[in-house]
Amino acid sequence: HAGILENTEELERRAVKAGLLSGDLCYPLLYAPDLLKKEFNSKVADMKNSVKDRSNAQCSCAGHFIESHLHPDYKGGWLHVDMAGPGTKAERGTGYGVGLVLSLVDAPGYNTRS
Repeated sequence: HAGILENTEELERRAVKAGLLSGDLCYPLLYAPDLLKKEFNSKVADMKNSVKDRSNAQCSCAGHFIESHLHPDYKGGWLHVDMAGPGTKAERGTGYGVGLVLSLVDAPGYNTRS
């Protein structure tokens, strides 16, 4: 399973459905940019790229870090898939995520189940 962070409920529903269709299961993470913004405070930079408190929603923070780098005029949807756990097993890639992406983009012939 992987955690997902997105900025719209519609994209969240699409991602969860794509996970169920593909077998690459995923679940929604905490979306709370105002609560987690302080995790990126830095004395020497605009923001740091790791969380201050390792027990404070690291997966959500990773998505918010990416969100903070989108162009301010961008108003579309975005999705962060935190797949560090299911992406490897015994130092080898599992292939997790390929089916999820194919299902999300409605690849021809991929989403044959309803």
